[in-house]
Order: sequence, then C-alpha cells, then structure tokens
Amino acid sequence: MASSPCGNTNFDSGLEIKTRSVEQTLIPLVSQITTLINHKDKPKKSERTLAAIHRVGQAVSVAVGRFVAVGEAIAAENQELKDEMSQACFEARRAGDAIAQLTDVGSASPSSQIDTRVTVFSDRTAMVKAARLLLSSVTKVLVLADRIVIKQIITSRNKVLVTLDHLERVSTFQEFVQIFSQFGNEMVEFAHLTGDRQNDLKDEKKKARMAAARAVLEKCTMMLLTASKTCLRHPDCESARINKDAVFHRMRCALEQVIEIVTEARSCGDSKVLPVSIYNGIRDFKSRVEYLRENLYSWSPQDMGSQLDILVERTEDFTDSPYTSHEQRQAILGLCQLARQEAQQLLQCWIEAQSAHAKQPPEDMEVSILKTCQSVSDLRRELHKAAVSRASDQLKVHGEQLSLRALKAAGAEGNLEAVTEYSCTLTEQKEQLVETCRLLCHVSGTEPLEITCIHAEETFHVIGPQIISAAQTLALHPSSKIAKENLEVFCEAWESQLCDMALLVREINDVFEGKRGDKRPYLSLPRPGKHSANLKTSKSVKLDAEEQTSMAKLGLELRLLSSDVDTEIEKWDDQEHEIVRQSQCLASMAYNMYLFTRGEGLLKTTADFFHQGEVLSEEGLQLCSSLRTFAVQLVDEEKSTVLTEMEKLVAQCQQLQMGGKTPVQGKTATFQKVDTFIQTTKGILTVVLSVLPYCNKLHRKYKSERSSLSSPQDWRERQDTSTPVKEEGTLNGKNSSNGFGIKSLEQHMASINLLEGK
Repeated sequence: MASSPCGNTNFDSGLEIKTRSVEQTLIPLVSQITTLINHKDKPKKSERTLAAIHRVGQAVSVAVGRFVAVGEAIAAENQELKDEMSQACFEARRAGDAIAQLTDVGSASPSSQIDTRVTVFSDRTAMVKAARLLLSSVTKVLVLADRIVIKQIITSRNKVLVTLDHLERVSTFQEFVQIFSQFGNEMVEFAHLTGDRQNDLKDEKKKARMAAARAVLEKCTMMLLTASKTCLRHPDCESARINKDAVFHRMRCALEQVIEIVTEARSCGDSKVLPVSIYNGIRDFKSRVEYLRENLYSWSPQDMGSQLDILVERTEDFTDSPYTSHEQRQAILGLCQLARQEAQQLLQCWIEAQSAHAKQPPEDMEVSILKTCQSVSDLRRELHKAAVSRASDQLKVHGEQLSLRALKAAGAEGNLEAVTEYSCTLTEQKEQLVETCRLLCHVSGTEPLEITCIHAEETFHVIGPQIISAAQTLALHPSSKIAKENLEVFCEAWESQLCDMALLVREINDVFEGKRGDKRPYLSLPRPGKHSANLKTSKSVKLDAEEQTSMAKLGLELRLLSSDVDTEIEKWDDQEHEIVRQSQCLASMAYNMYLFTRGEGLLKTTADFFHQGEVLSEEGLQLCSSLRTFAVQLVDEEKSTVLTEMEKLVAQCQQLQMGGKTPVQGKTATFQKVDTFIQTTKGILTVVLSVLPYCNKLHRKYKSERSSLSSPQDWRERQDTSTPVKEEGTLNGKNSSNGFGIKSLEQHMASINLLEGK
C-alpha cells in the first residue's frame, strides 16, 4: 500500500483546516467512514450488521454525490479554481463510488453470498485507501471553497480602500456626503464578512487579532466622518488636517491587518511578534523545573540560571516604573531575591545528583524543586496584584473624565493656553495607561488577552494626541459645531477604551483565579412555533456604519452588566438552582445582543435582534416565576423585598414584549426600536443584579436552617404546594431556556456548509 495517507493523490499537502465550519462539516463524514473501517476487525458479521454497513456505504455515496454537484457548480463560477476543484470533485466521486461498491453485499447471488462477503470485507486495504482518498478530496473541496470566502473579504477590502482614497481627496461637502454614504455601505458589508470569519476561525490568537483590528475600524469610521467634516469646514487649520490624516492612516493599517490575518501573510516591514510575558516565562520555567523529576539531564544548570535571570530582568518593567508604590516595589524585589536563592539551592542539589549519576532526584533536590516553583509562583502572584491594582486605581481616577471635560470647556471658550495646560495632563494620563496596559500584558495569562492588552496600549497611545489636536482645532474655532462634535467623538472613543480596559482587567482576574475567561455562547436562532412566524413578518434592516458605532457605545453598558451578573452567579454554591440557571441565560442573551451592536455574533439583522429580545423577556418572566416560588419560604419583610424586585422585573419584561409586538417602518424607527430594546434589557439586568446577591444570602440562610430544623421532604412538600401557575406565554419545561446548548451549537456549525452557502 502507498505510504501517502491519501493513496496516489497529493491532496494532503497544504490542507490545514483553519475554520470551524470546514471542521464541523467533516465530522459526520469521518464518523461514517470510521464506522465502516472499524467493522473490518470483526471476523463474523450478522445479516443485520451487513445490512447496516450497506446502508452506511450507500448513504456516504449519495451524500458525496450531492456534495460534488455543489462543488462542480462552484468550479463553474470561479474559473481560477476550476481545474483544482474539478479534480478534487472527480476524486471524491470516485472514492464515494468505491465505498458504495465495497459495501454492496446485497448484490451477490445466494450461492456465492458468503464468499463475496468475505472477499469484500477482508479487503481492508481497498477500504482504507478509498476512505483516505474520500476524506482528502472532500477536504480539498472545502478548503478551495474557503478560498472563495477569503477572496470575497479581499474584494470587499479593495472596494473600501478605493472609496477611502476618494473620500480623502474630496473638496466639497456635497461630494463628501455622497461618497461617505457609499463608504458606509461598503464598511457594513466588510464588517459582516470579517465578523463571520472571526467567529469561524479556530485559532484563538488569530480571532483576538481580528477582533482588535475590527474594533479599530469600528471606532475609526465615526472619527473619519467628523474629522473629514472638520477639515472641510476649516481647510486652513493645521491641527484639523493632522487629525484627519492620522485617522485615515490608522484605518488603512487596520484594513491591512485584517487581510494579513485572513490570508496569513505579512507585509515585508512587519516583523512584529508578541512580547514574551512574565506569566508565560514563569509557566515555562516551572514546567522545566518540575520535569527534572522525570529526567535529571533534560536541561542544563546553566540554562536554568539564565532563564531565571531573564525572568527577573523582565520584572524591571514593574520595579522601574515611577507609578509603582514603594511597598509593591519592595515586595517584588524581595520575591525576586528569594527565587534566586531557592534556584541556587536547587542548582547545588542538581549538580550533586548529576555527579552521582542519579536516575531520580534525591529528597533534598525534591524539596528544592518545590521551593523554587513556589517562589516563582509567589512572584507571579505579586506581579498580578501590582498590575491589576494599578489598573483598577487608574480606572477609578480616569473614570471621572476631569481632563476631558476641562479640554472640552477650554476649547469651547477658545482658550488655547488652557488647552495646552490640560493637554499636558491628558498626555501624562495617556502614558500611565499605556504603561499599565504593558504591565497587564505581562500577567494576562493567555495569548488572546495579551493581544487585547497590546490593542488597548496602542489605542490609548494613538487617541491621546488625536484628542489634543481636536481640542486645539476647537480652540481656534470655538463657534464651530463641527469642531465641537469632532472633539466629542474622540473623547467618546477614549471613554469606550476605558470601559474595554475595565472588562480586560476582569477577564485577566478570571484567568488568574482559574475561572473561564470567555463567555459561554448562547445560540439565539429562531425557535419552532410562534417566534419563527414573527420573524417572517419582520423586515430585516442592517445598520450603517454611523449607527453601528452609536449602537456599540450603548452596548458597552450592556456588556458590563452581563459580566456583573455572571460574577454574582459564580458566588452561588448551588449552580443548578433555577434562579441561577435563568439569570445565566439572561446574561448570555444580553451578551449576544451586545455582540450585535459590534456587528459580531450570530445576530446578523435587526429581525434577529428583536427576536432575541422577545426570547429574553420570556426567560425573564420565567425568572419571575422562580422568584415568586422562592419568596414562599421567606418571612414577611424578606418576602416583600423579593416580590418588589420581581414586580420591577415583570414590568421590564412586559415592556420588552410590547416593544417586540410593535411594528416599525423605516430605518429611523428601526434604529430607535433597537435603542429601546437595549435600554430595557439594561433595566432587566439591573434588577437581576440587585436581586441575585439578596436571594443568594437568603438561600444560604434558609438552607442552613432546613438542614437543622426540617427534613428535605418537608421542604419539597412546602414548595410543591405553593408553586404558582406560570403565566401564559412563558417557556415550559425546566430545560427550555437551555434548548440551544453546546450540542445544538455544534450541530448548527456542522450545517454551515460553505458550498451550500454558495
């Protein structure tokens, strides 16, 4: 048999699967082929088994036939892929036919059936060869189809670049309005294509880089609008021109970065790699030290000393900073010294063990390994504490936005001297935030979070000077409404990045504490029944770039609230409690709505968004029912508090339901309805955030009392006799809100066939 896993083909070269949709599309095929191959190892097979194998073989053949038909249609539409795609389709059809013949046991005559069966199922080489050829050729078709998706993104980017060039050269407002309208539509198309690609990527590092680049484009779109308008209104203003040029440059860089991620290419001058963080350095150091238990000769003592020196040197980013407190600096230096001492002791034990030709570390070396690992772990903990505490302190100080307010006021008064003074203050704050992001990168714990830290650092570094330029422009033209609006937009981008930084700190803490650093996905697809009917009557509207930016600002508060709810949920001992489970679903759905405001996630249109709001309101009413049941066990004052919050929640959910039933026509009305949905959802989460800790406290209290004063049976009976009837229209069944869990998500992803989508 040929050594190539694909027989005589070379389709396995360069067929790395980079997207979830391709991977999930292959899973059913791999499962069926595995079933066929595994049956070879059974010497005896019943009629039932043979019939089942025959059915699987025929099913594979039929599925491959349909698959190939779509592939051939794609080949006809894309001449540059025609030859490769046609060849892959031919090989797939040939392999499918071979599998069908190898499993066709029903065609044999009764007299020769036994011999035929033995001949077919003993020919393992032919079956394995056909299976490998089929998998290879199908993968080839999928990867080629994926190239078409990449081509669509590149084509969309090129359209944006052309329009961007025209936009940069306009000289009149009328021309600008016309071209910017076209630019907005092209950016929306690009946002949807890249958003889908981001969600489909398997590599979390690439996904984080894509998210960062798309965030830049999102913010720059609104900046580009106001900066261009300001430059047109004040063509002789140097600060306005500088501001505009900076926005266009940053937008082009972000567009180029997206294409680099999609095509896995790098520009000649771009050799940037992720800096090695202290977190990763300590993790690698500990791993190698602990491996000495397995192999005393896997590493040299000199290398260990050098690696520790590099780690200690990196801590200078913390100790040399003028913003690090004296106590923290001394604590870090002390732990560095302790790590050196423990490592030196380990080196001595290690060298002695090697000299004695020991196969395993002696007891004193084992103790030194433990102490060395503990010392660097303590160092990592202190560095994490220093970075996170500084970030939290700065967020509290900068959250008041005193410098931005002062700059706005000075600019509006035309006071250039005051603008210069407050610009120095803002510059100092920018340097503090940039350095803090650098320290957070050291302790982030994962590559995606490292990328997010770098993105935050670059954003503060770029937006700071742009705010100053915008303030100078306003000071030179204090009566200009456009200049005032321009400054406001840049200040909002700064505030937005501060919000993102607060979330980043929380996620870094989650990773450090061993919690999940990412959101659990909630699949908000139309459900069978009344909701799918409503969706058919709703006209889908896609927001343009300016509206998407405005929505993103509103969505930030929604994301913060959903994250706060998740934090409160984690404090419950009973994670299976109805209140916990339903609150978790509400937070997940709200997070999905937040993703919509960024042009990401599974909600693609406003119709999807409104449907998600309706499902969220129903889940909220389910929570109300659970709260009413929970209140039965409480005394009067406690019961009154819970029921009061429940009534607030009912009112918010009903308001959301009424809004969902209200038809809207026109883009403005649709935009306002989206805004109302977000505000109401924020209200729902606010109530949930208020009632969760109170219920958790009471739940612990009464759980303790029940364990000592009454039996579980008495408690269950008390609940059963007091459970009210659920309101009509709420979801039925304990697990109804979890109807689209992880398994359904995988099934959905498996159905996203790039070929059928074409």
